[in-house]
Amino acid sequence: MDERFNRWLLPPLLALLFLLIVYQYVSPACPGAACPRRPPASAARRGGDAADEEEAEEAAAAAALPRLVPKFPFARGELCRRVRFDMRGRDVIVFLHIQKTGGTTFGRHLVRNIRLEQPCYCRAGQKKCACHRPGGDKDTWLFSRFSTGWSCGLHADWTELTSCVPAAMERRGCAGNRTLR
Repeated sequence: MDERFNRWLLPPLLALLFLLIVYQYVSPACPGAACPRRPPASAARRGGDAADEEEAEEAAAAAALPRLVPKFPFARGELCRRVRFDMRGRDVIVFLHIQKTGGTTFGRHLVRNIRLEQPCYCRAGQKKCACHRPGGDKDTWLFSRFSTGWSCGLHADWTELTSCVPAAMERRGCAGNRTLR
């Protein structure tokens, strides 16, 4: 008798638990102060002015949002500066890959989808592509995971790259690319 009772009790309890979990995710309720405040039902019955209600809602929404203060205030000149990149010269783009930021997708687009005078040469089935300068066979304009591989180690940070890139470029036979900016 006990087994039969458990067999009939377990499915409704699991269904109830499932419905409670689904209701938590689907319910229209908002957590804490993130919801816009609604006027009490008594104010709606009084027929308050629509403009007053809108002002009250805007004030409540402004009070609920935290004030955004810039953590790193950059000068306008720093944000709007122009950098000249000479692909035919000695300039090299060093791609700093940061995990979990879409860096892999962006790095792939750098070698596969950019329209250039001489696009990167990618073989089917290989992750690395050859990104040579226009008119050159050996010199590269891009230092990234998809063009040179992990030459400076897996997920090298800024300090590792600044010390490693010149030596890695010399090893590849691109000694003219030594200058750093």
